[in-house]
Amino acid sequence: MPAPLLVPAALGVAFLVLPLIGLLVRAPWSAIGPALARPEVGEALRLSVVSASLATVLSLLLGVPLAWVLARSRVRGRSVLRALVTVPLVLPPVVGGVALFLVLGRQGIVGSWLDDAFGITIPFTTTAVVIAETFVAMPFLVVSVEGALRAADARFEDVAATLGADRWATFRRVTLPMVAPGVVAGAVLCWARALGEFGATITFAGNFPGTTQTMPLAVYLALQRDPEAAIVLSLVLLAVSLATLLLLRDRWLGRAAA
Repeated sequence: MPAPLLVPAALGVAFLVLPLIGLLVRAPWSAIGPALARPEVGEALRLSVVSASLATVLSLLLGVPLAWVLARSRVRGRSVLRALVTVPLVLPPVVGGVALFLVLGRQGIVGSWLDDAFGITIPFTTTAVVIAETFVAMPFLVVSVEGALRAADARFEDVAATLGADRWATFRRVTLPMVAPGVVAGAVLCWARALGEFGATITFAGNFPGTTQTMPLAVYLALQRDPEAAIVLSLVLLAVSLATLLLLRDRWLGRAAA
């Protein structure tokens, strides 16, 4: 490796790793058990896991077909559609929360109709948490599945078609099994992103313990009044992030080798 690259590379590693080391060093290890046993921490953990899981399921139901449209269909304007779908990847989450409010709020484009016709109010509810997390996390799944679809050999689908299988049967029995690793990887990324979502959630759903207060929001609140609880919750999020990387390691290494 060229010597001039070693110093900035080392600085980059230090910049990324030292904050994590600081978190581990300052962690109140002896207090982790009691901290996790606190009711408010347990509620935040439960709500985070449940809402992230629901957001992932919703993303799978909507995102896999969307990825297929982007990768396999010949619909006009796919490039524009792809850009719109991936906007949440670069959009500040707070802006995403504001946008959701303008659509699903009580005075929003759709929210006003839901309120008048059915008496349904979405903002500041657990449903709002799931919607906000789905909005910011689903693009990760779509990108992953679309990439898997583009890399899959379409000749198997052509063979299934020549044998009399319709497009739905081909998708279920041929295409989906071929891209299953990409779907799993996208689902894991989606779940992890939903679990760590903060900006859109606090803007659209608020920060109400037991109802909308997820782990990132609990960390933010705990920093002001209970730093030890904030560190414990941060350690949980760090553990989830590391587990996500380990689950995706083989897939990434496989890509690199290819």
